Amino acid sequence: MFKYPLFNLNFDSQEEDAILEVLRSRWISTGPKVKEFEDLFSHQLGVNHSLALTNCTVALHLAMLISNIGPGDEVICPSLTFVATINAIKYVGATPIFCDIVDVETPVMDPVDIDKKITSRTKAICVMHHSGFNPVIGKIKELSDAHNLILIEDACHAPLSIQDGKYLGTYGDISCYSFFSNKNISIGEGGMICINDTEKYETAKLLRSHGMTSLSYERSKGHSASYDVVKLGFNYRMDDIRASIGIVQTLKFIEQIPDRAMIRKDYIRFLKKENADIIIPFENCHEQSSNYIFPIVLPERFNMKKREMLRARLAESGIQTSAHYPPVHKFSLYSHHDHELPFTEDFYERTVTIPFYVGLHENDLEFITRKISDGINLID
Repeated sequence: MFKYPLFNLNFDSQEEDAILEVLRSRWISTGPKVKEFEDLFSHQLGVNHSLALTNCTVALHLAMLISNIGPGDEVICPSLTFVATINAIKYVGATPIFCDIVDVETPVMDPVDIDKKITSRTKAICVMHHSGFNPVIGKIKELSDAHNLILIEDACHAPLSIQDGKYLGTYGDISCYSFFSNKNISIGEGGMICINDTEKYETAKLLRSHGMTSLSYERSKGHSASYDVVKLGFNYRMDDIRASIGIVQTLKFIEQIPDRAMIRKDYIRFLKKENADIIIPFENCHEQSSNYIFPIVLPERFNMKKREMLRARLAESGIQTSAHYPPVHKFSLYSHHDHELPFTEDFYERTVTIPFYVGLHENDLEFITRKISDGINLID
C-alpha cells in the first residue's frame, strides 16, 4: 500500500445511507434515483438533457450513433486520451484521425493541427479536456462551426470546469462524462451523456434501453401498459443504486472544488521552489477546474527510461504515480498508419501524474515535491 496513493476514494456514511434508501424502496434498477441524478447534472451544467448510462464508453458510442457517424466518415480526435475515446469511433465504422497536442504545457488538441486534417470526409471533432482544462476549446468550437462539423466533448476529466466563463462540456453538440472509481464523481462504473437537442436526446434514450418506448419503472407505476421496440437498441442503463451514489458524490464534489484548487496552487508553489525545470501543464489557467489529475512534465533531458527510474524511486518513498496516457496511436490496433504526433509522444515520455485528492496537506505536498526534486537530481 502506498502512503500517498494516486487517488483516494471519498466515501463515507452518506453513500451508505443513499444505498440503503434505494434498497428499502424495493426498486433498484433504473427508476427515480436515475432521474434525480440526471436532473441534478443538467441543472449544474445548464444543459437541456442528461442521460445516465452504464459507463462513459457507451456514452461516447451513443454520441457517435445519434450524430449519424458511420463508415466513410472521419472523426478528428486526440491520441493523448484513454483508448475508449477512440474505440467509440471504430464501433460505428468511422475512421479516427489523430491530432497532436498544442505542446507539453497545453496537452490538448491543437486547433492548427485540427484545421490541417479536416477533409471532405470529416464528420466530427471529438475533443478531450485533459486534467480538467482546455484553454483552446473556443478556437476548436470556431473550427467546428466554420466547417459545419459535429463537436463531441469527452469531458471525463472536466465536470464543472470552466473556460472563458463557460462550462467545458457545453461548447459542443454532445458531451460525455465518466463516473469510474477514480473520477471526480466516483460510482465504480457509470457515465452520462449531455445533449441540448431534444430529438437527439430522445434517440439516445431509446437506444439506452433496447429501443423500447417505455421503461420497466414507468410500466410498474401504471404509466404505460405496453411498449413497442422502434430501434435496435442496447442495454446501457444505469441502476438506482449507482445513481444514488452519484447524487451524493456530485454534491460532495461541488463542495470540494475550492479545496482541489488550493491543493493545485500549493503543489505549483512547492514544485517551482524545489525544481524550476519542471513544467506544469495548464499552469496559467486560473478559472474553476475539476482538477481531476495533476500531471507534471520532467525536464527535457529526461526520456521514458529516466522517467520510469524516477517513478520507481517515488514508489519506494510510498508515492504512487502514473502517466496519462500512453498515446493511442502507439497501440497495436491503431499503429498501422503513419502518425506524426511529436508533442504527444514527448509529453507521454516525460509526464508523471502525481497524487491528487482532498485530504493532502501542505506537509504532504512538500514531502512529495521534495522527493520528486531529489529523484530528478539523483537520476541526472
